[in-house]
Amino acid sequence: MSVVDWLLDSDPAIRWQVMRDLTDADDATVAAERARIADEGWGARLLALQAADGEWGGATYSPPVSRDPDVQPWTPTAFTLQLLRLFGIDPADVRVRHAVELVGEHSTWVYDGSRFFDGEVEPCINGMTVAIGAYFGQDVSRIVERLLGEPLDDGGWNCEAEFGSTRSSFNSTISVLEGLLEYENRVGATPQITGARERAHEYLLDRHLMRRLSTGEIIDERWLRFSFPMRWHYDVLRGLDYFRAAGARPDDRLAEAIDLVESKRTADGRWLLENTYAGAVHFELEDGDGRPSRWNTLRALRVLDWYRRG
Repeated sequence: MSVVDWLLDSDPAIRWQVMRDLTDADDATVAAERARIADEGWGARLLALQAADGEWGGATYSPPVSRDPDVQPWTPTAFTLQLLRLFGIDPADVRVRHAVELVGEHSTWVYDGSRFFDGEVEPCINGMTVAIGAYFGQDVSRIVERLLGEPLDDGGWNCEAEFGSTRSSFNSTISVLEGLLEYENRVGATPQITGARERAHEYLLDRHLMRRLSTGEIIDERWLRFSFPMRWHYDVLRGLDYFRAAGARPDDRLAEAIDLVESKRTADGRWLLENTYAGAVHFELEDGDGRPSRWNTLRALRVLDWYRRG
């Protein structure tokens, strides 16, 4: 079985993206496959798990009280909507629209009780909220305005800035970048948003997506191991997939990151799941760390294709 056939032998959430990104399937075929996400497989299962009050996992982001503060549960509303967006579920589907409306009406942030699509205070969380809200057709313009006023001098963002941090965080920056890109794609680009994204691009590129600017050392070895879902965590493949989605022109400063991706291709042309983040989940999407990963293989193949074509 070829790698593409192996990818197609999966859930509609993967199949439609493989058809779109790695085959010559026509638009109608791709759209028909995408429409199946809400009817069957992972997408339908997630929609069915929403409670009557609009929440998943009994919370917006994390339960008020956790038995283990070091382990984040991944079942709450924000991370579930993040998954549905990554699946590419159709925002116009009537079941999806109803689910999102319930979230807008009932889901609130623990920080100050504000509604979900009004956002929180940390840019890492707000970046994810903008990506979710823009994708599902919600007005998140006020969060965008807030984010545009929060970049640090080096061009990125950091959730710890309110506590005095003056250096940006890769985790925070990738979240904000994904959110601003989704907003531009759905609502429209502005010089302010595009400029903020481009400055943040330089922050990541100057560090080759993984290295300290001061010493050239790898910032965090975990960034070299590819995850799915990524949740709020950065890794090199996530950074590359963002640049691909942004339609950025391949840059020489990405070469090392591309080489890293190439080096992880197994003999049969696949990529492994390497770093699953501990925490409760609705259900598993992969076979576990050390096993071939359809999500990582899809993302790696389309990143390499984008880079080569560039």
